[in-house]
Amino acid sequence: MIDPQPAVRAGLALLLRHEPGLVPVGSAPGLTGAPELVARERPDVLLLEHHLRDGDGIGFCRRIKAHGDRPAVVVYTSLPDDEIEILARVAGADGIVDKGAPPQELFEAIRLVARGESALPPLRREQLDRAAHRVDPDDLALLAMLVDRTPPADVAETLHMTRGRVDRRTERLLGRLRREPAPRAVA
Repeated sequence: MIDPQPAVRAGLALLLRHEPGLVPVGSAPGLTGAPELVARERPDVLLLEHHLRDGDGIGFCRRIKAHGDRPAVVVYTSLPDDEIEILARVAGADGIVDKGAPPQELFEAIRLVARGESALPPLRREQLDRAAHRVDPDDLALLAMLVDRTPPADVAETLHMTRGRVDRRTERLLGRLRREPAPRAVA
């Protein structure tokens, strides 16, 4: 699990150790050390907070998922909202769970994604419309395929792009889908 809060990491490890069939294999407070942790432990499922002190959890998810389907990634967040639901899908996440949800919901999501299923909430038409209006028209097909969880290799083949170009366009797409910071008040 990758989460900046020591109490969350410790609490999750304790919960997971007491849940039959779930075994925590390691944790990191952020992106520093996360790639090494994933490479060394080779988890089936990675719990990942999207908001990290030293980087972007959504971007890390995208990099992991761009190079294969393992580990499955569950975005575990205290701030689930429409934006995170779209960003997580575009990044290739397999599930989203609110940190405020009961532990059984987290356990079920872990089991679902470990079996190759999705633990993503259904998207509403308004979410898709807002996302479509934030991106360039050239990226609408890419957005649709990624939201539909089309594998990166299939996206590249269908759109007649190299994998590298798909990766670059996906990064650009993620940037456009993020909320713009609120204007700062000036006194």
